[in-house]
Amino acid sequence: MDIAFVATSALTLACIYALLALGVSIVFSSLGLVNMAHGLSFAVAGFGAWLAATHVSSSAAVVLAAGIGSGAACGLLICAIAFIPLHDKPNFVVRSLIATLAISLLGSQILLAAFGPNAKSLPAIFGEQPLRLGALTVPADKAGAIACALVLMGVTLVWMTKSRMGLQIRAMMQNPEGAALVGIGVRPTALVVMGVTGALAGLAAVLLSQTYFVSPFAGTTPLVKGLIVALAGGLGSVPGAVIAAALVGVVEALTGALIGGQYVLLTQFGFIIVVLLLRPRGIAGLLDKSRE
Repeated sequence: MDIAFVATSALTLACIYALLALGVSIVFSSLGLVNMAHGLSFAVAGFGAWLAATHVSSSAAVVLAAGIGSGAACGLLICAIAFIPLHDKPNFVVRSLIATLAISLLGSQILLAAFGPNAKSLPAIFGEQPLRLGALTVPADKAGAIACALVLMGVTLVWMTKSRMGLQIRAMMQNPEGAALVGIGVRPTALVVMGVTGALAGLAAVLLSQTYFVSPFAGTTPLVKGLIVALAGGLGSVPGAVIAAALVGVVEALTGALIGGQYVLLTQFGFIIVVLLLRPRGIAGLLDKSRE
């Protein structure tokens, strides 16, 4: 087993899964919404990046911007359809879950009708020249994915810590009712949350599509893995999502290296079962009692 290859694969997967899980966790903890259409944002972003690469430019900046922008736009659309009309209605959690699931299924069919069933490929936006760090050689796509994911996650976390809107989101994550009482608007904040988390999904789509293909149903597996990571870390816990992403990335990389990629989902679900048996609330998550 090539330890260096497994380590770089694990770090790459951890960064991408962290982007997805952060979106799931932030949306749930601030809005109380389990966004089953998060995978649709991933797929839409992939096609947005592909269209930009095909018709505008294949440069890294253009492709990344198109993917992030498409994901953010899809997140805003999901918010307008599934959150704003339903957030003050009875049984919001169940209604919104069904609504986002319906949006995901309908959106996938629209993508299928618009682009066909054939998978699309993105250009190698990070080039072909591998990065050499002493005796370690990191492929260009993995090095670029790690760097971009770490930068955007860092910017997002700093923004949530330092900016006024970020503080409003954190207030809603800690106490939604108290945040509403002090004048924090639920709907404007929800639009920002869904736009930011859609952008995170968009970046994950571009980074993961360097290895895999863009297709109408490309968001299904990333959604499942994002939910796995978010549940293992604890729904609503940002640090827990990051820790769980690292562990799930290691599990996937070791599974692929030791017993084969076809067993990845099996080992990942086994991992989350063990975690939830040992820590029912996840690695670092505490479920918000005010929503029960």
